[in-house]
Amino acid sequence: MFNDFDEDFSSGIAAFEAKSFSQAMKFLYPLASSGNPDAQHRVAIMCQNGLGVVRNEKMALQMMRASAEQGYALAQHGLGFMYMAGDCVEQNSAEAVNWFRKAAEQGLAGSLTTLARMYEEGNGVEKDIEMAKKLYAEAGFDF
Repeated sequence: MFNDFDEDFSSGIAAFEAKSFSQAMKFLYPLASSGNPDAQHRVAIMCQNGLGVVRNEKMALQMMRASAEQGYALAQHGLGFMYMAGDCVEQNSAEAVNWFRKAAEQGLAGSLTTLARMYEEGNGVEKDIEMAKKLYAEAGFDF
């Protein structure tokens, strides 16, 4: 049996996937505020990119971090990119590595390859070609 949470979450996800972002925000923001990590991640994306709302860097960072700190791998990856690019936060490659590593430990292939590239280039970490090769292999790529 569905409760209001399930119904609102399903409606919010459907609206997000359909790119009806202002509708998605109506459903997902209350759930994000109450601590749902998937909702927090999606609200962060909408705030970061001005989808359905005016771009709000502070809210984007707050929601992405809240989701990432709960162990939500996609948000950990997203927070890593925020730090790598200096989007919504001061650029910090070492902090980006930290968040990509957390997502990579959960098997997120995009984080594994991004982390591999950072080791390959010495970006935020000491350059380590062997570590880059290992991470690319874990992600399913030949180096």
